[in-house]
Amino acid sequence: MNAILDTGPWVALIDRSEARHALCVKWLKGYSGKLYSTEAVLTEVLYLLNFSIKAQTAAIEFILRSVLEIIPLNLESLRKSKQLMTKYSDLPMDYADATIVSLAMDSGINHVVTFDKKDFGIYRVRKRPLFIIP
Repeated sequence: MNAILDTGPWVALIDRSEARHALCVKWLKGYSGKLYSTEAVLTEVLYLLNFSIKAQTAAIEFILRSVLEIIPLNLESLRKSKQLMTKYSDLPMDYADATIVSLAMDSGINHVVTFDKKDFGIYRVRKRPLFIIP
């Protein structure tokens, strides 16, 4: 099973002071699929970890050590992200979430590792909800 990693769990994996740190570490140790994310999510992660250069570099190490792969943005995914932000403007959907849903649409991956169960329970890919892990 492959999954897309959202900001919250990625930060919790690195920041030991996060309430769900142990849960996320345990989940990752038991996970055997590939993990993907987007540049927008990486930007959010680095912003939230800006209290420590060590924490920020640990987030980058996830990519360099192939724990997860960042899928680069292209014009079509940017268009989809814009359309999704408009479609879900009543929530509102932020840009990072839009890139995750766009990636799910393009890749066929319907598993998202997120703490944002409320919004990701509403977002749809091919008329199906995205599955939430953990």
